[in-house]
Amino acid sequence: MQKLIYPELSYKLVGLAYKIDNSIGFGHPEKVYSEALEELLSKENLNFEKEYYCPLKVDDKVIAKRYFDFFVEEKVIIEVKVGDYHYKKACDQIFQYLKESGLKLGIIIRFTKDGVKVKRIPCFY
Repeated sequence: MQKLIYPELSYKLVGLAYKIDNSIGFGHPEKVYSEALEELLSKENLNFEKEYYCPLKVDDKVIAKRYFDFFVEEKVIIEVKVGDYHYKKACDQIFQYLKESGLKLGIIIRFTKDGVKVKRIPCFY
C-alpha cells in the first residue's frame, strides 16, 4: 500500500472545494469556481500560481503548451471542471505532466449537479 502524498495539504484543498460547493452550489461556469478557489487559497495564505504554464518539450523544443488551473505550494496541480466535460482528458494530461516533471500529486475538482467530486492523481514514477 502506498502512502498518501501530501495528506495535510490535499485534505485542505479538498475541504476548500467542498466549502465552495456548500457556498454557491452547482450551475456556474468553470471560471466562477476557479475565482472562488483563488479567493479561498489566498485566505488560507497558500502559495499558488493560477493558470500554471506547462510546456511539453522534445529536445528542448516546445511542441505543446499546456496550462493547469492552479499550482499550489509548488507541489500540487489542480484542475477545476464543471460536470464531466473533458474529465478523462484532464486526468491523462495531469498524469503525463506529473511523470514528466517529477511532481507527485494532481487533483481534479469537479462541480456537478450531484455535488463536488474530487479525483486525486498520484504519481509514483
